[in-house]
Amino acid sequence: MRIYRLSHPTRRIGTPDQPLRIALSSSKSISNRALIINALRGAEDPAEGLEDLSAAADTRTLLRLLRERPEVYDAGDGGTTFRFLAAFLALQEGCRELTGSARMQERPVGPLAEALRQLGASVEYLKREGYPPLRICGPLRLPESGPARVKINAGVSSQFISALMLIGPYLPGGLEIALDGPPVSTSYLEMTRAVMQHFGAAAFRYNHKILVEPHPYRPRPLRIEADWSAASYWYAMAALAESAHIVLEGLTDHSWQGDRIAAQMAVPFGVQTTFETFNGRPYARLRAEGAIVPDEDLLFFDGNDYPDLAQTFVVLCGAFGQRAAFSGLQTLPLKETNRCAALQSELLKVKVFFGPPPRDPNLYLAYGRAQWEKPVRFATYGDHRMAMALAPLALLQPIDIENPEVVNKSYPQFWEHLQQAGFLIEERMEV
Repeated sequence: MRIYRLSHPTRRIGTPDQPLRIALSSSKSISNRALIINALRGAEDPAEGLEDLSAAADTRTLLRLLRERPEVYDAGDGGTTFRFLAAFLALQEGCRELTGSARMQERPVGPLAEALRQLGASVEYLKREGYPPLRICGPLRLPESGPARVKINAGVSSQFISALMLIGPYLPGGLEIALDGPPVSTSYLEMTRAVMQHFGAAAFRYNHKILVEPHPYRPRPLRIEADWSAASYWYAMAALAESAHIVLEGLTDHSWQGDRIAAQMAVPFGVQTTFETFNGRPYARLRAEGAIVPDEDLLFFDGNDYPDLAQTFVVLCGAFGQRAAFSGLQTLPLKETNRCAALQSELLKVKVFFGPPPRDPNLYLAYGRAQWEKPVRFATYGDHRMAMALAPLALLQPIDIENPEVVNKSYPQFWEHLQQAGFLIEERMEV
């Protein structure tokens, strides 16, 4: 097992005159949507016209599969990779097998499979009902006139809905998606709509429906913006540092990503953001002077639209000893790991409680100030966001991170960037 010991002896990140400049990883969420769109329109290469494509493992896997078109598509542990491919393969002639990692085979895919069946695809579960792997046979059998209609449970994963939206322009009459129940992670649906619109398609959401018009995508260049989810870890580091001046390249406040709200969420922790441009490229300038404990007795966080920020701010609240209540976390147990259970287990190691109060399983409370003496070892559970959310605690005292390579899923340069910020990283091997 690989283990990183992290520490930051100065607790300062950058200086007023010489800020730390970080070239953030590009958004894998936007990258994956753009790759599927290019493949649907028949581009010679799915990466055609895409500048600053994400280096995330999920994106590299999707690109390789779209280029190779194998008989068996192995999406690894990439959620968008698997789900977007499921809808994509349903449009294709013939049968393909779609599988993934052991963890992916524990993540439900039933609502998407049922929706594709409603559209006329043949979808067979190869192991357990409702879960990968799948055998998908296309093409879809669609109505002779009017839009294809499908109803889907909107409360499990927005990726199911985005997968359907992305193929909608290639259905002869378009697509009408009826959302059964309140949707989760709606910011990602808005991202899907925005990327589709960039490439000439049209999707509209009204009441509990999404309508996608039958206008095929057209070629258009796209520079992928920096990843706001990745930026959230730098906001946590700025908050915990004695002083911080960080420039995050590629970030814009006019972002397609809902996680841009991280800048607003970091304000109570003393982090201020200004957005600027240089040579036509946007960037965000983060400044913080001293760790400021928020004034509120209890902070409230609704993660329904921003689930990928939850771990960052749960850990940050624990570092400050800030009492906080978190709602809208119902999708976290279905991610790369059960993120709520993982946070609860790991934060207890530093005397921070995170869990639901009695009689209200839909709410999570965080309280207690993180404290430890000798370096504490954190497990990552195969989850990239566990590793990156816990790493800023090294600004307080040294910590150990197990299986640090998990960050390759979304932010492969993370540890290199931490070294640029002055973190000391000692690699250890344990048999």
